[in-house]
Formats: sequence, C-alpha cells, structure tokens
Amino acid sequence: MLESFVDVAGRLHSIPVQRKKRLAVLQWLVEDFQPGRLYTESEVNRVISRRHPDFAALRRYLVDEELMQRKRSVYWRTGSVPNVGWDPPSWPDE
Repeated sequence: MLESFVDVAGRLHSIPVQRKKRLAVLQWLVEDFQPGRLYTESEVNRVISRRHPDFAALRRYLVDEELMQRKRSVYWRTGSVPNVGWDPPSWPDE
C-alpha cells in the first residue's frame, strides 16, 4: 500500500484521504522518531519535512491518531514514555 504514496527516494508524494491508507502512511512515518526521545515542535517539523512538505498536517495527524503525544510543544512517540501521571525528569517546567 505504501508504494502508492511513497517514491523510491522515500518521500511521500501525497497524503492519503482514506483513513485506512493514511494510517498506514502515518505508521511508516512515526518510525522516523526514536522511542523514548522527546522532540521539540521544530524537530518534529524537520523530521517530517524530509518526507513531505506539509509537516503541519502530518504532525497533527500523528497526534490525532495517537501515534505521537504532545504536551506544551514537546512531542514523543506514544507508548515510548510511561504515562503514569507524573512527568519524566527531563520534562519542561510549566
């Protein structure tokens, strides 16, 4: 399914409209993010823009589909940072 949306250079040439296909693309895209690492919004934009110029839409889809989480403009892969009701020591202050 990815072959329909990704070129040989690994760039996404279009964002699928159909949710099932978009989810497949998002699951492929989230692999560019290291588990357990915190990313600033600009870092997320830079990683996504290597694959497609519309990083804002793709960033939003990743969060909406719960493949990434966001708090105060800091992002991480879902499931890679324990969510037990406390912030990790490296978490930004409020």
